[in-house]
Amino acid sequence: MLVAFILVYLLVTILIGRWAAQRVKSANDFMVAGRSLPLGISTCVIFATWFGSETMLGATSEFAQHGLQGVMEDPFGASLCLLLVGLFYARKLYRSNVLTFCDYFKIRFGKKAEVISALLMVPSYFGWIAAQIVAMGIVINTVMGIPSSIAMLASGLIVMAYTYMGGMWSVSITDFIQTIMIIIGILVITYNVVDQAGGLQTVIDKAPAGTFQFFPHNDWNSWLKYMAAWFTIGLGSIPQQDVFQRLMSSKSEKVAQYSSYLGALMYLVIGSLPLLIVLCAQQLYPALSAGDTEKILPNMVLQHGSLFTQVLFFGALLSAIMSTTSGAILAPSTVLGENIIRPFFKDIPDAKFLRIIRLSVLIVSAISMLMALGSQNIYELVASSSVLSLVSLFVPLTAGLYWKRANEAGAILSIILGTTGYILSEIFEPETPPLFIGLLSSIAGMIIGTYGWKKKDTTPSASSYSSSPV
Repeated sequence: MLVAFILVYLLVTILIGRWAAQRVKSANDFMVAGRSLPLGISTCVIFATWFGSETMLGATSEFAQHGLQGVMEDPFGASLCLLLVGLFYARKLYRSNVLTFCDYFKIRFGKKAEVISALLMVPSYFGWIAAQIVAMGIVINTVMGIPSSIAMLASGLIVMAYTYMGGMWSVSITDFIQTIMIIIGILVITYNVVDQAGGLQTVIDKAPAGTFQFFPHNDWNSWLKYMAAWFTIGLGSIPQQDVFQRLMSSKSEKVAQYSSYLGALMYLVIGSLPLLIVLCAQQLYPALSAGDTEKILPNMVLQHGSLFTQVLFFGALLSAIMSTTSGAILAPSTVLGENIIRPFFKDIPDAKFLRIIRLSVLIVSAISMLMALGSQNIYELVASSSVLSLVSLFVPLTAGLYWKRANEAGAILSIILGTTGYILSEIFEPETPPLFIGLLSSIAGMIIGTYGWKKKDTTPSASSYSSSPV
């Protein structure tokens, strides 16, 4: 019965994506849903940005082993990111009226900054998408017994199919429905397992010592690692295309800002519930902790849950992973088509440009599936994709929005020095987390480039924004 539900659910998802694709009449519809999403759908779309394998499987695994200290990155850092986006970035970026972050870099800093940022941004998504594909493979393998490699390929092809058909419209409608399933499923399961474990207070009292320790030990290295965990997604995901694209799909800048606030609140609350569920699972069924910690929740539900609980859990889990995967595929595909492929064509018709973006969806999906088959550790795949944008793009984006003096030389040097500093520190493994070395190098590059080279007047104007393709 559970297998039948999974198959029906996947089929219905494809059909919904196909139905939503009927709204796509132009490349603008495909990439930003015609900038028409209302607050409710926009909030669900933003909430679903990262609520996937990392939240349901990766973060629960880390929490089972290390308590709250292991999950500062997600859900806490992810919620911080959405809050900061709403406070400092949503309105300014929405007014830019462009399709990608790299379009903004072109207007603010020039063509070279656009190309460099695009070449960095596109590959930064491959590990993230691969992690979601691995997670879908784990779910299908656990439920159906299908070999993991086949399950991953099938999962990747399904998400690729409805993303290819409808772009942001398919992503938005499926995200909205999937978010409802996530919330219902997780709330019901949390209530049931907490009740079985003897109530919330009992669960807290039985938790291992240090489980709820929020701050690190009082030494410098512990605090550096703690801050690095917050910064990885909290700041690093601000200059990523998936967040930007979902903001740009809102029907107004006010909706973009408020949906960021609501998305942050939803992510913190709903994203914390799987942690509570895995804590209950450890207390109710200690033997589960002896195996793969990423499979604690799926195994608990399969071995000890009723059919109703199984349907709710795996429906929520698949919903979470698929909603994240579809948006993650669309984001680099848009950058690849808009900022890397499109410049080779002059005065390209909209229909041809739409075909290029759809071709980019196929390319990004294929590379990500190959990565998923090569490395099947969710946490490692996510970590490899989250830091690069922080050390390369966060500083020039923020400086471009808030520092009028910032110029092309500063942006390019910031990107180059930040990336180089991070890579070198990864190689030589200093005590200071590589993230901070890269971030400080990026800041230094922005300052040196801005003051060391004569500034060109590249400050964006209303007229330059209005000429964008959106």
